[in-house]
Amino acid sequence: MTDSAATSLPADHPPVRFGRIGVLLVNLGTPEATDYWSMRRYLKEFLSDRRVIEVPRLIWWPILNLIVLSTRPQKSGHAYETIWNTERNESPLKTITRSQADQIAAVYREMPQIEVDWAMRYGKPAIGERIEALQAAGCEKILVVPLYPQYSASTTATVNDKAFEALMRMRWQPALRTAAPWHDDPAYIEALATSLTNHLATLDFEPEVVLTSYHGLPESYLKKGDPYHCQCHKTTRLLRARLGWPEDKLRVTFQSRFGKEVWLQPYTDETVKALARDGVKRLAIMTPGFVADCLETLEEIAIQNGEFFREAGGEQFTAIPCLNDTPEGMNVLKTVVARELQGWI
Repeated sequence: MTDSAATSLPADHPPVRFGRIGVLLVNLGTPEATDYWSMRRYLKEFLSDRRVIEVPRLIWWPILNLIVLSTRPQKSGHAYETIWNTERNESPLKTITRSQADQIAAVYREMPQIEVDWAMRYGKPAIGERIEALQAAGCEKILVVPLYPQYSASTTATVNDKAFEALMRMRWQPALRTAAPWHDDPAYIEALATSLTNHLATLDFEPEVVLTSYHGLPESYLKKGDPYHCQCHKTTRLLRARLGWPEDKLRVTFQSRFGKEVWLQPYTDETVKALARDGVKRLAIMTPGFVADCLETLEEIAIQNGEFFREAGGEQFTAIPCLNDTPEGMNVLKTVVARELQGWI
């Protein structure tokens, strides 16, 4: 509440904060620790989401509780230990998302009516908790930014669901606006091109092939109308055009599948192995669908797929970092936030 707004209230009016605008950055989520129970809590919340797992509850619930949550927490915990930020005792995803929010806040430092915060869809800090905190800080309008360049019901939509679910508990609801995906935004494509070019310049080899690896989805989600697959391909096509590369130099693959269902193809791990067997000796992988490095990029791509490549006959491998909180990455997020705040500021 501004000083002028405060003085306009009657003398006997109860204290209330109003007139501000909130910006809430939301990423996927993270466990609070790598032990069994921390991992179990995180995985249960994640894998219980009907947007993520669309298998009927009658079938999925016994599988989740009797099988998946009995075995997967240990495996996932060991994987997280390889990439854990031990200095802060948190996952890299949390470290980077906090930094991204801090840098967006710095952009609007001279505009005290803007309050910037961050949350996780699964784990902490929770979306509802942070929306309530923004409202308590006087935010009558809140922009929710799901940190996914490509839209999917299992990512963007579930963030939006949770945000509106929080409003259902409020008597005085703030106006809520959700950011659109930016898979084809020129600022995003330029940032990817710059990041890729800069990273390759640091290497003592030139990759024969660069894979753009996106998080996978069951193929059935595409058939139900999810636009994710098309938006991933469009991102890579625009990046390829920006770089002036041929189609066989920059290719699309999909990672992180589990279960027996057919997922979006080609699969990253199988492509990596096939390329090495076919004689490719130098390979790079970038992950444009992730705005911050996390388990899927640091462990699955940089470690696992690097091993797959070398074991199958490849020689030189590099994983290109996400845009993260670099100047290029922050320019994208600043562009998205500024675009979505039009009409409010």
